[in-house]
Amino acid sequence: MSVLDEVLRSNALFVETYDTGRAMAPVKRKLAIVACMDYRIPLEQAFGLKPGDAYIIRNAGGIVTEDVIRSLLVAHYRLGAEEFLIINHTECGMQTFRDEELRDDIRKRTGTDSIAPEQFHAFLNLEDHVRQQIQRIRSHPWIPKHILLTGCIYDVHTGKLTPVPAL
Repeated sequence: MSVLDEVLRSNALFVETYDTGRAMAPVKRKLAIVACMDYRIPLEQAFGLKPGDAYIIRNAGGIVTEDVIRSLLVAHYRLGAEEFLIINHTECGMQTFRDEELRDDIRKRTGTDSIAPEQFHAFLNLEDHVRQQIQRIRSHPWIPKHILLTGCIYDVHTGKLTPVPAL
């Protein structure tokens, strides 16, 4: 049995008790979260979130890409989000390589080159990285200045969330 088969079986059980009231409800806390895709960050459990409390955008490294900006703009202008939270974490895999190393590895394994993605956004310093993501959001002309924007680091060993102070 494949993992997809297991997922489909679990979904069939989920459908039997699905709360259809959730299908039309906007988020309650007007919060959008940008976080790394790492499974060690259990956002809902670690931060006391219930389904419907926040819009969650995840990718490798919690990077504010053009697509993340697009999602944040939709979350604010169409869905009412008024606070944005950036969450990066200790021991992030994006700190273990440089972009060119990964690109070279992929070229060797596939025997081909590609122009996309243009960057993988690997980084070295975690706090600087969080500040850079905040700056990417703050500098966008369509993100209103009144949006509360906070960056934090999640410790994968303790579960503690620590705000990153602005410089």
